[in-house]
Amino acid sequence: QVQLVESGGGLVQAGGSLRLSCAASGSIFEINTMGWYRQAPGKQRELVATVTSFGETNYVDSVKGRFTISRDNAKNTMYLQMNSLKPEDTAVYYCNAYIRSRRSFYWGQGTQVTVSS
Repeated sequence: QVQLVESGGGLVQAGGSLRLSCAASGSIFEINTMGWYRQAPGKQRELVATVTSFGETNYVDSVKGRFTISRDNAKNTMYLQMNSLKPEDTAVYYCNAYIRSRRSFYWGQGTQVTVSS
């Protein structure tokens, strides 16, 4: 099992920045890919960014150049640095971990990010 706890959400004005953190515990050595997803009211959950255990990253087009995902394996923590925030970035952001050997996904409880115009 893997437990994920997000933090760092909040209210920010458009153009501002926030850094989300996701602390992992449990079977962390089995984690392959980690990622951030978000879900806005009335919309489906969407992938924002992923990072593999080798540090390879991938981003949805709408956040490229503004968001940076990173992973500190020594601290068992993943981050999402969000710059130049826009009102359309408003959503609940979820941390995700994938263990390939178990074919299992694990989710955090989510953290609210609200960007005011």
